Amino acid sequence: MTVQYPTIADCVGNTPLVRLQRMPGETSNTLLVKLEGNNPAGSVKDRPALSMINRAELRGDIRPGDTLIEATSGNTGIALAMAAAIKGYRMILIMPDNSTAERKAAMTAYGAELILVSKEQGMEGARDLADQMQREGKGKVLDQFANGDNPEAHYYSTGPELWQQTDGTITHFISSMGTTGTIMGVSRYLKEQNPAIQIVGLQPTEGSAIPGIRRWPQEYLPKIYDAARVDRVIDMPQGEAEDAMRRLAREEGIFCGVSSGGAVAAMLQLSREVENAVMVAVITDRGDRYLSSGLFDQR
Repeated sequence: MTVQYPTIADCVGNTPLVRLQRMPGETSNTLLVKLEGNNPAGSVKDRPALSMINRAELRGDIRPGDTLIEATSGNTGIALAMAAAIKGYRMILIMPDNSTAERKAAMTAYGAELILVSKEQGMEGARDLADQMQREGKGKVLDQFANGDNPEAHYYSTGPELWQQTDGTITHFISSMGTTGTIMGVSRYLKEQNPAIQIVGLQPTEGSAIPGIRRWPQEYLPKIYDAARVDRVIDMPQGEAEDAMRRLAREEGIFCGVSSGGAVAAMLQLSREVENAVMVAVITDRGDRYLSSGLFDQR
């Protein structure tokens, strides 16, 4: 009998869901986190990256050998670089130059070409440049911010996994919001199973810089975002997100990034408001992507 071995693409998804043990303190609630850093390229973005490429191929929009272009703050770029390597595409990634060295190195390790814009131009400038390059015929922009294949990935994978892993008992889902693909897809699926499930989104407070999540100006608000799918939005201070991130490593053994810390900080806040709830927050990536930032230095 021939053994059918999986490819690396088959290893995306089905990530662990684990219970927080020390940070919640005395509570009747169950606080769970979804470890998306366990995906092959290290983040939740592995799911939409493969989805966007696979579905574009099925539509005939792209074919192996084509050049793909994407603006990214980090995790999507790394995931797309991996997916492009798997599928045989040239990948050009545009990102702000204040992203961590680890993120830049991971993208180029997968063979992607990197174009940097200034910190002042930010993600808005990166998105504008990607669109300009597409108009000039330099490649195809997948556009994670407007591409329905982004939330579809979570509707067909992350949402069902959470429902199954909690045996349908989940009461709250908490997610940081960047492109908003995760929260849009998961919300759609979970609300179909139980409309009472509370979907909570996270954005940074004015002036906070939390990698991977944004307060978008209205003209740059992701087209895939539908405010009706989010029951509550929590504004998260940068310092609180960073403190929770460090606590997760030191008290729970969960090594993650700042947006994940923010999601857990929001979950702890919600836990003080309710009883007998089953809450899930998304741990979007791994902390080794932030080591050069000094966030984990001895304090």
